[in-house]
Amino acid sequence: MHRHLRALLLILGFLAALAPAGPAHAQAGSCVGDLNGDGFVGSKDLAAVLSAWGPCPGNSCGADVNGDGVVNAVDTQSVLDRWGVCAPVISTVSPASGPVGGGTTITINGSNLLSTSGVSIGGVPAASFTVVSVTSVTAVTPPGAAGPAAVAVTTAGGTATQPNAFTYAVPWYTVLEAAPDPAVVTNGALRKAITASGYPWRVRDNATQIEMLLVPAGTYTRGCAQGSDNYPCTFEELPTHTVTLTRAFYIGRYEVTQAQWLARVGSNPSEFRGLPDSPSRPVETVSYNMIQGFLAGSGLRLPTEGEWEFACRAGTSTPFHSGPGFPNGTTSEDLAVQVAWFANSGGFGTRPVGGLAANALGIHDMHGNVYEWCSDYWSNYTATPKTDPTGPPTGSDRVLRGGAYPYSGERIRSSFRTFVGPAEAYPFLGFRVARLP
Repeated sequence: MHRHLRALLLILGFLAALAPAGPAHAQAGSCVGDLNGDGFVGSKDLAAVLSAWGPCPGNSCGADVNGDGVVNAVDTQSVLDRWGVCAPVISTVSPASGPVGGGTTITINGSNLLSTSGVSIGGVPAASFTVVSVTSVTAVTPPGAAGPAAVAVTTAGGTATQPNAFTYAVPWYTVLEAAPDPAVVTNGALRKAITASGYPWRVRDNATQIEMLLVPAGTYTRGCAQGSDNYPCTFEELPTHTVTLTRAFYIGRYEVTQAQWLARVGSNPSEFRGLPDSPSRPVETVSYNMIQGFLAGSGLRLPTEGEWEFACRAGTSTPFHSGPGFPNGTTSEDLAVQVAWFANSGGFGTRPVGGLAANALGIHDMHGNVYEWCSDYWSNYTATPKTDPTGPPTGSDRVLRGGAYPYSGERIRSSFRTFVGPAEAYPFLGFRVARLP
């Protein structure tokens, strides 16, 4: 070391020994002496102390390491004593659970993570990890045993361990296809978002054998931005407002069928039962209250109204979602017959699920066939932006979406909404299921 610098440090050490000690300030990055929050105590922090030398008005100096109201030799010595890499800190891990087979991309938030050299979950090294910033690291979980597991991050400054930060769960589904099929999920942005979520695209629920597709998180405009060719927007669809869904979710690829209902409940209330194709037709004449018995113990639920419309639109803003020859959606009831069973389709009654073209997420029959129950209590819209909306906490009626076979094109629009009491059951009321991963 240069003799002049050595002499300066000896003098500063002597002055520090004479100065009264005060409570150390918690610095940015949760490391005493790390004044700029980069996860290191070094020359930049020493320079910050020297440039702020002197009294601190109102005890507000960031360089006042020990909090005694003055920047002096004590603070300089504190920086020198802690010279080097700060110890890592883990604050949160998200998501907090994933399948025992591994493959879940988790985000580890904390501080002093820039020099991360290893991540482990349950004592097993992560399949891979990426240092995002000084406060964030992502990692892919390895296979593990069912139950809680510790998450550990090793850096040049040491190892931080968060007990029980991640839970390995036996998955509720069987993976049918991990990656979205471009021939089915025709919206490229949605395919990218599905892949980025880290969850498999197409799964089968083990409890009910219902096929489900992943809908990624996203933001859209809910409500009627434009009427369809033959019908203007209605009061119930207005005002339009922004809805943000912060979590990916699974939704039934098809409406729940009579066969699926019968296998779980044991009796079939449907009006259109007893026909050769009845097992593959949607179950109907089911009330909101009746559906709760079907869902009980399965982990499944009804979609929220916000989830339903986002899944139905699949990236479109038009009254009807995309279909053959109209990849960006359409305002035309004449074209809607390619994706919906409704009054314009001809015939009467329900039809087997999946018989018409799907939307850009691969979901069928969200327009027409049967109305679909949502979990929300009914309320009128406001223009206020919403995040993960679930409707009002109480009410007398529940929301219905999607329209049904006897109705006009107005009622099958992505934005159309109506309501009935939870005990009501009609031959055009059905449902599809949803759940979080």
